[in-house]
Amino acid sequence: MRSALQHPIFSSLLFLALWQSLALLLVSPALPTPCVVFHALYGEIVSGRLPYHLGITLARLLVSFVLAMGLGTLAGIFLGQHEKLDRFFDNWLVIFLNVPALVTIILCYVWFGLTEAAAITAVVANKLPNVVVTVREGARALDRDLLEMAQAYRFGRWKTLRHVIWPQLFPYLIGASRTGIALIWKIILVVELLGRSNGMGYQLHLFFQMFNVTGILAYTIAFVTVIQLIEALLLKPLDRHAKRWRR
Repeated sequence: MRSALQHPIFSSLLFLALWQSLALLLVSPALPTPCVVFHALYGEIVSGRLPYHLGITLARLLVSFVLAMGLGTLAGIFLGQHEKLDRFFDNWLVIFLNVPALVTIILCYVWFGLTEAAAITAVVANKLPNVVVTVREGARALDRDLLEMAQAYRFGRWKTLRHVIWPQLFPYLIGASRTGIALIWKIILVVELLGRSNGMGYQLHLFFQMFNVTGILAYTIAFVTVIQLIEALLLKPLDRHAKRWRR
């Protein structure tokens, strides 16, 4: 019984049962039943609208994620290994970490126009400081003895990076990736809502204008499901791989 209660399927069924009960109790268009929402979800999938807008959003997520992780990793390693520069740019990071995402999005659209490049720039600018801070902590925590050993055995830069630095940084990168996915997709929805003519955020904005709660919930379920699949099939296995050396 205990293992059954701990199973994710049981938790999901309990959530659906509570949702169904509350919807039947309230009898309000503001909270449709799960059956109504899943029927609408099926209709959006069959019509092709949901796959199209979901694909657009996932493409933006992929590009933004790769750019933010790539630039943030390089900057984080560099700052973590250079104490003077780290102290100099630390205030910059604090400022960018505390600038609201909405402000960054609006400024990017004002400066660069309602373009795809502005949308991607806004997402990257919001995620980049988080990656830099996380990777910087990993670079600071590198084992100096191992680095000196690699230098003594003349590993070279590539071999040192691959066998000494990368294994120590990998857990930090996975941590930045997992939080990054969760943060980026939320920012992308706001970016699409404010200045794009396609994507999940644009569709949610249309549903909001029509007070279509069923459509909002249907699209939300679709996107959350995809993100959960990415987490379960890609990020969690990588996380376990990063921690395989721990007992």
